[in-house]
Amino acid sequence: MPLLTSDARGVYVIAVTPFTDTGEIDWDSLDRVVDFYFEKGADGLTILGMMGEAPKLTQAESRAVAERVIRRAGDRPVVVGVSAPGLAAIGELGKAVMDMGAAGCMVTTPGSLKTDPQIHAYFAQVARTLGAGVPIVLQDFPLTTGVNISDEVLGRIIDDVPEVVMLKHEDWPGLAKITKIRKAEAEGRRRISILCGNGGVFLPEEVARGADGAMTGFGFPEMLTDVVRLASAGDMDRAQDLFDAYLPLVRYEQQPGAGLAVRKYVLAKRGAIASAALRAPGAPLPPETVAEVERLIARQEKRLKELN
Repeated sequence: MPLLTSDARGVYVIAVTPFTDTGEIDWDSLDRVVDFYFEKGADGLTILGMMGEAPKLTQAESRAVAERVIRRAGDRPVVVGVSAPGLAAIGELGKAVMDMGAAGCMVTTPGSLKTDPQIHAYFAQVARTLGAGVPIVLQDFPLTTGVNISDEVLGRIIDDVPEVVMLKHEDWPGLAKITKIRKAEAEGRRRISILCGNGGVFLPEEVARGADGAMTGFGFPEMLTDVVRLASAGDMDRAQDLFDAYLPLVRYEQQPGAGLAVRKYVLAKRGAIASAALRAPGAPLPPETVAEVERLIARQEKRLKELN
């Protein structure tokens, strides 16, 4: 499988980890949801992220999930989240998945980083731990990590750590950060790929600012792939119209603490996974929420028919 490069573009869907109703990994559903994502136009996958319930997996389970998905994906790229509080765990899982054929490793900042020098030094340490030539996706997600990476520090990381080939951009507000990165590249800084998260809430604007696509999830991943394709081709009106049809459900999925349950409910409804179960701690959707999601899906279908 080819390694991730700074020219990567498109949509790398953040994959869910399917579980049975009793909390075991559902391997058949894992195969099915991998196929589903690619059938809906994904260019690659990202597994063992926060929305993949990675913290709820054992190290052995994480390796087994990575091996299964990488094998199922064939020659299509799979990025593996290897974030952990300590570098030893990052190195152990990272080296294992790269040996399996992963395209690269995604790493975010631990909450213990408090100063700019600490943040800058951390990614150099991660690169040394993973080994020369291992592509790194830097996940910039201050809303969850509590670590704010300034434009200046991010620029220094890009300058000093060549293994960082992609930014998973989840700062909020963060459109100006994309603009500054692309401006610096126009003035001579090396290029990195920018794929955006946050459930795609700002996807049309992000692509217009210079992002290369999305690295996030949604119950209808075809929206992500179609919007990125249209916006990248300059058809912003069509991209925005399509995005707007899905926006109420995108917004609903963004609820902290409930979003993953909504996403899994939709994926189960669509047959991509057998059960919407979250591994404990995690609760199923109450009936009132299910009714709201169903209403949003029905309205979404109506708007899509009107567009077509």
